[in-house]
Amino acid sequence: MNTTTRRAATGGLLAIAILAAGCGRGADEAPEQARGITTGKITGEVTVWAMGEEGNALGAFVKDFESANPGVKVNVTAIGWDVAHDKITAAIAGGATPDVSMIGSTWSGELSKTGALDPTPGNLVDKSAFFPGAWQTVDVGGTAYGVPWYVETRVLYYRTDQAKKAGVEPPKTWTEMIDFAKALKDKGGAKNGFNQSYTLGAAWQEVLPLIWQAGGEIVKDGKYTFDTPQALTALKQYQSLFTQKLAPTNTPEGAFPQTFIKGEVGGFFSGPWMIGVLSNDGGPGFKDQFDVAPYPKGPVSGTSFIGGSAMAVFKKAKNRDAAWKFIQWLSEPEVQAKWYTTVKALPAVQAAWNQPELTADKQLAVFGEQLKDAKTPPPFPTWEQVAKVLEAELEKLALGRQTPEETAKALQSQAETIGTGL
Repeated sequence: MNTTTRRAATGGLLAIAILAAGCGRGADEAPEQARGITTGKITGEVTVWAMGEEGNALGAFVKDFESANPGVKVNVTAIGWDVAHDKITAAIAGGATPDVSMIGSTWSGELSKTGALDPTPGNLVDKSAFFPGAWQTVDVGGTAYGVPWYVETRVLYYRTDQAKKAGVEPPKTWTEMIDFAKALKDKGGAKNGFNQSYTLGAAWQEVLPLIWQAGGEIVKDGKYTFDTPQALTALKQYQSLFTQKLAPTNTPEGAFPQTFIKGEVGGFFSGPWMIGVLSNDGGPGFKDQFDVAPYPKGPVSGTSFIGGSAMAVFKKAKNRDAAWKFIQWLSEPEVQAKWYTTVKALPAVQAAWNQPELTADKQLAVFGEQLKDAKTPPPFPTWEQVAKVLEAELEKLALGRQTPEETAKALQSQAETIGTGL
């Protein structure tokens, strides 16, 4: 899931939800114990909330589950990402949750703190079947709340025609990345070498990978760490594309990705959904003018960001066993592969990538490799607040209003003030 275009930022209603629910778990309490589910026959209705394209397509997709489980009816309500978070927290506060809901990849810590989520049954799935970064999105203090459903990660998109004209191959390191962007601009015909996010919405998702690639972490010993030497190294790398005039800071809202299609920028980082966008918007033949490559490696690694969505069950579910059985079915490799063909959502289950629906696509294989060590932000209740701080400070950095050192200091100070929420 693109956490900026396929879901809206959370609305900061956590405190209200916790107070209303009145059952939040303290930071020093032991992890919740998960109850198992029945291995017998299931019946009855299961109510499900799902968002975006997935929400629109899931209603028809569940017919296979109903056919395999006579007597079970799955009722899917499609809701928009822009209202999903507020709708879920309001439902928790009012004690009127569905049985199952799709949740954003950074929501599990926040929602679990309310006490409204049912811990994932120990006999439901094998967590090792999922990409490690995907399971990390539902693991809160050693207890899983939900099961990863689909994933996304970021890779490098580039104009193959411009790269060929410039005589360059996709970059493998940070240094080569700068040289690659220069070549696309100076020799390849791109007005700007690269499109790098700098306004509210996506910049933090491009900077976190740089911190990881530099060997840094977002959190250490339960505290945010944005002022480490590794974080500073990452901020300098991020800034360099702007200071060297290789990435624009005056792109009109909504102009991208047309700027890439028109050849005004030669590359960018984005998720798998962009393949379809470019192929559709670029018109006949444009799919042959771009390709994807892994993230260039930093001083330590080439780690990328992992996003997506999970499926979670609420403690007030009227049909708990059937709800979890439904999620178990969604996690089967064959079902995951079929879901990919339905909405192009990448499987969170690693074995699904061996299914024929996915093995034939060379571009898709790049995402599969990138997912193997991709990471996610910590599942802290306050993460969305911290993400907004990141956006604001990164924009100042990109526009030259503050230095990397000042940015790191501002990020750390505000993150410490916000706290983890645990």
